[in-house]
Amino acid sequence: MLALETSCDETAAAVIEGVACLRGSAVATQAAVHAVYGGVVPELASRQHLTNLRGVVNEALGQAGVGLSDIDVFGATTGPGLASALLVGSSAAKGFALALDKPFLALNHIEGHLLSPFFGADDIPECVGLVVSGGHTLLVDVAGAGRYRLLGRTLDDAAGEAFDKVAKLLGLGYPGGPRIEEEARSGDPARFDLPRSMKCSGDHDFSFSGLKTAVRYLLPETGSADRPDLCASFQEAVVDVLVHKAVRAARLARRRLIAVSGGVGLNLRLRERLQRAAAEEDLEVCFAASALCTDNAAMMAYVAAQQWRSGPSSGLDQDIFPALGADLFRAN
Repeated sequence: MLALETSCDETAAAVIEGVACLRGSAVATQAAVHAVYGGVVPELASRQHLTNLRGVVNEALGQAGVGLSDIDVFGATTGPGLASALLVGSSAAKGFALALDKPFLALNHIEGHLLSPFFGADDIPECVGLVVSGGHTLLVDVAGAGRYRLLGRTLDDAAGEAFDKVAKLLGLGYPGGPRIEEEARSGDPARFDLPRSMKCSGDHDFSFSGLKTAVRYLLPETGSADRPDLCASFQEAVVDVLVHKAVRAARLARRRLIAVSGGVGLNLRLRERLQRAAAEEDLEVCFAASALCTDNAAMMAYVAAQQWRSGPSSGLDQDIFPALGADLFRAN
């Protein structure tokens, strides 16, 4: 199977054999292109996908030692994501499938993140999935492959988006998550009393826009010497909420495993705090491999493999869906 991923600012292709054998994977990042603007510019992203796609497909096929005509099934992320970016990958995969008279699979980006901690496994264990990325923050009850129930989501900014916006406010550049984490290492996380929005809301939803605004209001009162403390305090506020909500969701859903995915899942403070809190509740935590946390096609190829085993192919008239829809989530 060949899977393409172009939902945001990474152009990626991967070839998988079965569910466990990743034959080839290539990713072309656009971070340098968007760093000038402090965030992703959709039109630039889609143009870069057009430029990068041929190269990443050829690289993935070359690693796999196969040609395009050897592929049995083509898949692509069709949502959620940036509309103009999604169209590039999905149109290419449909074109390959049509030209070679092979099946096409429409793949869900969120499912890619949800399953990424279990890459290569035949079966997906029951767990609560915490997806934390630049575009999404979700808690999902996972009963198995294709059996997901949405527990909660961000009502405004995603956690990764908040990291990027605060980094931009502080002049740290893009992407913001790694830069804030680096600054925070030498900072005092208790220095600034920042809000933990919706931490005790009684549900599984999130909100990070107020936290971003609180940092903005502190800027006139702080200088460059205060930046490590401000970054550490901001990071701690985000981690506090994520850890509290994830552990609570696992307890209420009666799942013993929390599976973490998405770019923010690379944050070492989040990993440390979540592992400690889970151990106190007799829960287990697993994280997606580092290479599978940020957007990539390997996780989408894994979704394609799982999907191919359990259902029919998608029609070539399958449209993209930029917004997070309800189709992925159903009662377990």
